[in-house]
Amino acid sequence: MDFASRLSNLPLLDPSFFDMHTQISLTDLGRLVDGHLENPSSILGPHTVDYRGTKATAVRSFLPDAQAAWIVDQPTGKRRPMRKLHPAGFFEAICSGTVDATSIGHNDEVTPSTHSSYRIQMADKTGKLIETNDPYAVPSILTDFDRYLLGEGKFYRLFEALGAQLRTVDDIDGVNFAVWAPNARIVQVVGDFNGWDGRGHVAKLDMSVGIWELFIPGAKAGQKYKFRILDQHGQWIDKTDPVGFAAELPPLTASIITDLDKHQWNDDAWMERRAATDPMHAPMNVYECHLGSWQKGPGRTHGWLDYRDLAHRLVDYCHRMNFTHVELLPVTEHPFTGSWGYQTVGYFAPTSRHGSPEDFMYFVDYLHQHDVGVLVDWVPAHFPKDAHGLRRFDGSALYEHEDPRQGEHPDWGTMIFNFGRNEVRNFLVANAIFWLEKYHIDGLRVDAVASMLYLDYSREDGGWIPNQYGGRENLEAIDFLREFNVAVHEHHPGAVTIAEESTAWPGVSRPVYDGGLGFTYKWNMGWMNDTLTYMQKEPIHRGHHQNDLTFSMIYAFTENFMLPLSHDEVVHGKGSLISQMPGDVWQKFANLRLLYSYMWTHPGKKLLFMGGELAQWNEWNHDDGPDWLLLDFESHRGVQDLVSDLNKLVIENPALHQLDFTGDGFEWVDCMNWQESTLVFLRKGLPGTEPILICCNFTPVVRSNYRVGVPKSGFWKEIFNSDSERYGGSNVGNYPGSKSTGDGHHGRPDSILVNMPPLGVTMFRLEK
Repeated sequence: MDFASRLSNLPLLDPSFFDMHTQISLTDLGRLVDGHLENPSSILGPHTVDYRGTKATAVRSFLPDAQAAWIVDQPTGKRRPMRKLHPAGFFEAICSGTVDATSIGHNDEVTPSTHSSYRIQMADKTGKLIETNDPYAVPSILTDFDRYLLGEGKFYRLFEALGAQLRTVDDIDGVNFAVWAPNARIVQVVGDFNGWDGRGHVAKLDMSVGIWELFIPGAKAGQKYKFRILDQHGQWIDKTDPVGFAAELPPLTASIITDLDKHQWNDDAWMERRAATDPMHAPMNVYECHLGSWQKGPGRTHGWLDYRDLAHRLVDYCHRMNFTHVELLPVTEHPFTGSWGYQTVGYFAPTSRHGSPEDFMYFVDYLHQHDVGVLVDWVPAHFPKDAHGLRRFDGSALYEHEDPRQGEHPDWGTMIFNFGRNEVRNFLVANAIFWLEKYHIDGLRVDAVASMLYLDYSREDGGWIPNQYGGRENLEAIDFLREFNVAVHEHHPGAVTIAEESTAWPGVSRPVYDGGLGFTYKWNMGWMNDTLTYMQKEPIHRGHHQNDLTFSMIYAFTENFMLPLSHDEVVHGKGSLISQMPGDVWQKFANLRLLYSYMWTHPGKKLLFMGGELAQWNEWNHDDGPDWLLLDFESHRGVQDLVSDLNKLVIENPALHQLDFTGDGFEWVDCMNWQESTLVFLRKGLPGTEPILICCNFTPVVRSNYRVGVPKSGFWKEIFNSDSERYGGSNVGNYPGSKSTGDGHHGRPDSILVNMPPLGVTMFRLEK
């Protein structure tokens, strides 16, 4: 049967249909068809109208691809033809008598109990019949309580309502789109499902919360989409979904409808153990990694490995190196690869450079199943100016400040979030919860915290606006950071937050209830700067700078510190760590081994950027990554073995990790011998654990028979020597150890004689 015959055989429910006239003005109809009607729901969907003195229901649809359309009464299955009032595809049916108007809708509203009383059936240009829900008769995905939380800035699960949510309405599958754009005049949803023509899919505005929403039947996972926004200046702009779960591979910029519930997690044991473990007293050896350059794969786009391949390789490597965690440079979607991920556009989307969201879930799941934690860098301080991103999202300064003295970052050419807006804080806190919940991330390292805390950060006089009290502190950002930390620790016990904070701001890692910011850890940037400055000096000059090393113990327990030798120390002309070391080649390697050994025995959790464990000569390049071929040389393999053994020592010896954040875990034995540039100290654990004695020699001169005071008599076994031949050293040491002599020294009742190797560290533990 041809199309015309099929149309003629469809029953007409109400012959008086053809005598009814539309009550829509031609102006509004024209603006709707052109895509310029600001409130399309005032026309489209079911509306109560007055017809010949009685109430009737007008059902209207804009179906650009339809030749003909009907409304189908759900209880009876009967069809009612819709009249085509505009050749662009505007249809209307006015129902009276035979269809109860209240079953379709009244007072321009549709309640959840009545929205399903009819559907729209259309014949497309090929004659195919398609039946769907009326998008303008579907109730909002938001509840009244959701709206209340949004207004308060406390809707931490907004990722379950905003963005593109897979949804089934009356057995019709589709996608619910919702976006915050309170100052937009019109928001259209455009994508693969409508040929990127949004005239038929103009969202409805909920003025109480500034959210535009539309359910689109037939839209499905895998399809690309954007929000097309008409701003207050009459300009159309296409924007990526701020809550989009996936995105196209840059430089393409569309969001992708994604089902985040497909992956079957198998890391229950890890998650239960994490929740029951106090991270303060647990070992933490962190391998900082840029996934795009850590290892490359031939034949792949830019050599990028996929998340699944990376998971297997990283697990094997972390086990080989005894790292407990990996910390990933930002994995959120970013347009410019050279930003390393720190200029994020897709805050809810793992970058497509390495695969899909499900692939990244596999990555985290696999690492957890093999006892490796996953931390990610998170960037709530700023976002880039890319046209498809958050900047002037609805034509106004929505996420950022209007005033550039508050809203633009002079160092990075980026926009600063307006932490004073409830909705912006809500967006960011919900984003943090999202990564912990949907991807089982174990912790977030917050980038550039110092830039958030100070209004005058990197600004000249007159280039910033003081707070309400005339000060330089960013009070709104402080409140945000506290709210973020409270929410993370409340909703996900065992997860950690880490602050990259380079100033002396007090209480960064102290509880919010005690006046702190609430972070679990703070990067010890002071230790990093002082230690590298000291290590870069020729050994002959180090004696005059002993305080550069000992000063860290003055403040070591004022915060819960993590010691970072991060990517920031091996970029922008600084050179690699080994290239920063003084001396000839042998001394450079010895100094690097000395640096790592001192770092791993110093109180605090440990972080090392990839390539550092290889003694890489070149500074890091995000296009190339570590030079793995260096492992063909014994000297480089020796440094790698040293890092692996140091990690193992931290894990196996409670004295090296249990009391990282209290003075009870550290004791100077001798820090005053600046003439010989030596340091001797004890690391201690909880009662019942044996202390570790650490002896450091920062010169290339062997210190033979160096007397060191010890707290107990007996045989002190040498458990580590950075000068071992295994690591490429000269093998000066004390194997198998040293027996105490009975002579008191350094204020201790007994002492041992130690051979301190050149530019080396030795560790001893009392044998029971």
